[in-house]
Amino acid sequence: MDTVKAYGAQSSTSELDLLSIDRRDVLGTDVKIDILYCGVCHSDIHTARSEWGPAKYPVVPGHEIIGKVLETGKEVTKFKVGDLVGVGCMVDSCRECTSCKEGLEQYCENGATYTYGSIDKHLGGHTFGGYSESIIVDEAFVLTIPENLDAAKVAPLLCAGITTWSPLRHWNIQRGDKVGVIGLGGLGHMGIKFAHAMGCHVVMITRSASKAADAKALGADEILLSTDPKAMKKHADSFDFLLNTVPVSHDVNPYVNLLKRDKTMVLVGAIEPLPNVHGGGLVRKRKNIAGSLIGGIPETQEMLDFCGEHNVVSDVEMITIQNINEAWDRVVKADVKYRFVIDMKSLKEVS
Repeated sequence: MDTVKAYGAQSSTSELDLLSIDRRDVLGTDVKIDILYCGVCHSDIHTARSEWGPAKYPVVPGHEIIGKVLETGKEVTKFKVGDLVGVGCMVDSCRECTSCKEGLEQYCENGATYTYGSIDKHLGGHTFGGYSESIIVDEAFVLTIPENLDAAKVAPLLCAGITTWSPLRHWNIQRGDKVGVIGLGGLGHMGIKFAHAMGCHVVMITRSASKAADAKALGADEILLSTDPKAMKKHADSFDFLLNTVPVSHDVNPYVNLLKRDKTMVLVGAIEPLPNVHGGGLVRKRKNIAGSLIGGIPETQEMLDFCGEHNVVSDVEMITIQNINEAWDRVVKADVKYRFVIDMKSLKEVS
């Protein structure tokens, strides 16, 4: 067992600070990873502040991990020392249920083991994430990173990327489809990039005209202001797919009106009750509202390979671990374009 440096929160009201955590010895199918970069997700903040229910402390967040392989177990076949690899939101699952056997570990019927905050099957206690020097993960949950991409900018793909990629693939979005992306943040900016790279006609749907230039730069073909009734009426019944990244409860009825018959709006941001969904908007043209979590390991690897082929990465702002509390405050204020990534060599310099 190794003791390594990490940054974590000791309570729902404490700032992140330096602490020590234990990592297990390398087992037969394990990969030990020297963490180079770790993305900052709003989920990190929600968890550490017990905003999604009581957290297990200390919380060491981080599920957008990029690193180099330091050591492999004797039974590892997929990776070797020096490989550039990634770890996303999960580090294990039951591997026996129907979902796991279909490569949909995120829907594990016995509960996936998340990168932080889940029961640690090896050491007891709970799992610790990527705001740390190193991590040990079974090779089945380790991902290959395309070497042609900027590794730091790949980190957010392991959460923000796969969260938006998975519904685009599951609902079989095709070249030429009219795709609306609702909300421009960490998720929305990846939705635009993916849909554009897939050859879709991409419409950024936003309440703020000031986001138009950024959306166009990311690959949007059009901007639709949801606060403009005439524009919304013009686009009614015209979308093949809507990716809704709004992270809070909101009125979805105006967006349902944008869909063609039999088409779907997928929620990936709001995990709370939606007010007054009008059944008539769905019934009259057999429209659908659905939800989607992250993706499984095969789908996440597929996404990374696609990104390597099409040179798709996240727009990031690099920070040091010493600036993490300020960065969290800025995430809450939506003051980042579009994801923070921690240069983890800064942790090694902390004493």
